[in-house]
Amino acid sequence: MYLFINSQIFIKMKIEQIYTGCLAEAAYYIESNGEAVIIDPLREVQPYIDRAAKDGATIKYIFETHFHADFVSGHKDLAAKTGAKIVFGPTTMETGFEKIVAKDGEIFEVGNITFKVLHTPGHTMESSCYLLSNEEGEEIGLFTGDTLFIGDVGRPDLAQKVIAELTQEKLASHLYDSLRDKIMPLSDDLIVYPAHGAGSACGKKMSKETTDTLGNQKKTNYALQPELTREEFVKQVLTGLTPPPGYFPQNVLMNITGYDSIDEVLERGVKALSPSVFETIANETDAVIIDTRSKDDFRKGFIPNSIFIGIDGSFASWVGTLIPDVKQNILFVADEGREEEVVTRLARVGYDNALGYLEGGFNSWQNVGNEIDTVSSVDVDTLASMKSPNILDVRRASEYRSEHIVNALNTPLDYINDSMAMVNKNKDFYVHCASGYRSLVFISILKARGFENLTDIMGGFNAMKGNKEFEITDYVCPTTEL
Repeated sequence: MYLFINSQIFIKMKIEQIYTGCLAEAAYYIESNGEAVIIDPLREVQPYIDRAAKDGATIKYIFETHFHADFVSGHKDLAAKTGAKIVFGPTTMETGFEKIVAKDGEIFEVGNITFKVLHTPGHTMESSCYLLSNEEGEEIGLFTGDTLFIGDVGRPDLAQKVIAELTQEKLASHLYDSLRDKIMPLSDDLIVYPAHGAGSACGKKMSKETTDTLGNQKKTNYALQPELTREEFVKQVLTGLTPPPGYFPQNVLMNITGYDSIDEVLERGVKALSPSVFETIANETDAVIIDTRSKDDFRKGFIPNSIFIGIDGSFASWVGTLIPDVKQNILFVADEGREEEVVTRLARVGYDNALGYLEGGFNSWQNVGNEIDTVSSVDVDTLASMKSPNILDVRRASEYRSEHIVNALNTPLDYINDSMAMVNKNKDFYVHCASGYRSLVFISILKARGFENLTDIMGGFNAMKGNKEFEITDYVCPTTEL
């Protein structure tokens, strides 16, 4: 599940960062004297309930820093199962569930500690931070959500997708004030606990570190430099933003209006389907077939028209990026024992309409004699011996600009429809990403749309860099298609 826990145990208090790598998301468990809070929980809530039970603690509050765009929060289910109160910051809109709309500066007591609400609009209008004070009343930590990351701040262009009169410029200006009026005056000794780390689409240059002192962030974070004018700040924060994944506004609405219980989603989705039933549902519905196995297994054989999005990667975020509608029906192929994991990770980003999985995995499909498809591949040494092969680089544009193979065309996976328009069906292409995951996703999608002219480069760009026959450059080729 790509999850680890970073714990800090004080004399009478525990702080645990529960970090989920595939979403680059940090939730928090804080406990004092038998009472606990959860900050920004994921959709599956049982781990938080179990954690509190281990301490013999009652979950008193669920603090949400804002309405998240990149995942569906577990606040609704967690409140229903524990009786905890959901807390959002000031200006929070009407929702489909009961909540406390906190006032700016309001204090919440949890055991022997307190949390003070700091309203910090900018990433969204209701965005708020929670300032933690220990038993002695000393301010020791700041849970910043998407207002302040390590090395970055939250992008101010997401809320405008939900509230039409907002603009990214207005939001950035609010963020400038929030940082300078609410956060920068705080003690340098505070520990900053953000909601995301490197790899999240909620910022643009976050650090791989997931905590830091506020004092160090004042020195190193470009957005906290005191000499920045409002105009300079707005320009820097908005420069380099790429369009967010299409599922973001849909997740925001789910977090506002509510959603089905994760238990119901699992009951529907973790359903074994025989090859014949699986094929019938695929033929009679609009279901997308996602193959979640390893890239090596997929390359050797897969169900025709299925797409590869391996579970051992940034699975949920790629599903959200590549499948526009969270209501899309989904069938899936998985390794035995990982079926519930697949449905859970789909649900994390709002894809609740999994219809079931192929019973017995891909082998069962193959054993009954059904048609299969494969992906052609080539090793780097063989490719190097070819004369002027047409190479597609499906990494992100920023990766391509940093360095790429001379004459390779950048067709980023994250903008698959635009990239597909650049590929000529009448020519042969050799496709790579960094190491082989994204290139196989790209090829599988194009094969499902009738492209039979793509070959996967084994080992990707990392392997090509190790071969002296390939020239590396940072010059951006002006060519728009091959």
